[in-house]
Amino acid sequence: MRSRDLCETDSVLFGAAVAACRIIGAKLPMAGRATKQSSAIPAWRKRIGDRIAKARALIGRLINFRSGNNRPRVVRTVRLAFAGTNISLSQPDITQKLTERIDDLKQKIAAWGKRIRRFTERSRRFNQNRLFQSDQKRLYKSLERPEVCRAGPGPEQTNTVAFWRGLWSEPVNHSEGPWTEVVASQCASITPMDPVIITPDDVAEAVRRAPNWKSPGLNGLHHYWLKGCMVCHAVLARQFQEALNQKSLPSLFTTGITHLVPKDQKINS
Repeated sequence: MRSRDLCETDSVLFGAAVAACRIIGAKLPMAGRATKQSSAIPAWRKRIGDRIAKARALIGRLINFRSGNNRPRVVRTVRLAFAGTNISLSQPDITQKLTERIDDLKQKIAAWGKRIRRFTERSRRFNQNRLFQSDQKRLYKSLERPEVCRAGPGPEQTNTVAFWRGLWSEPVNHSEGPWTEVVASQCASITPMDPVIITPDDVAEAVRRAPNWKSPGLNGLHHYWLKGCMVCHAVLARQFQEALNQKSLPSLFTTGITHLVPKDQKINS
């Protein structure tokens, strides 16, 4: 593999990735495509939901019977509710027993509801952590809140650029205190580190530990293709060594993607 610099190597790798996807018939990611979320209800949540629905229906029958509804269907349901107990529907304190049974069912419904909320929160955290390791782009897409982001017009682009340019682009003269001289004298006896030599094995080890489908940068190249294209490791090692010696990197490797998402209307004020 021959290339003049890191930018050209990146272009060659991206072209190889696109060609491989077209050969195997894989779908290429489209810009702006929304990620489809699974709407399947977990089995545990469906079971607890069925319990809550049955308990609510039973509460309704018990309230109807306590109000004087003596229809056969209602009476049969009430008998089943007290099955296995020594409670008879003709005993004098049946109204109190009905109230206790209704309260008991309401407490069970509240406990089941808390269990659903607790399990849902745990499942949400687990899925987000797993998605952060595999596909950060999908995670950040799922965290977007359109109802907040599109609540109104955002801030003016010129004002936003001027604000951040005033923080990061304007030169600032810092006044160093006397403590810097003390630190410099203490560090004078430290032995400088050996020169860093980047080898193809270093590149292979770095990409081996990187997540396959982590959200890529401006080049759109995932780590998966760097792992598979092992012939480029020697070229990357040589070009990164040159960049290290020259103390400069292309902007492609130092520029990120930032999305301005206003939280509310107060940002304009």
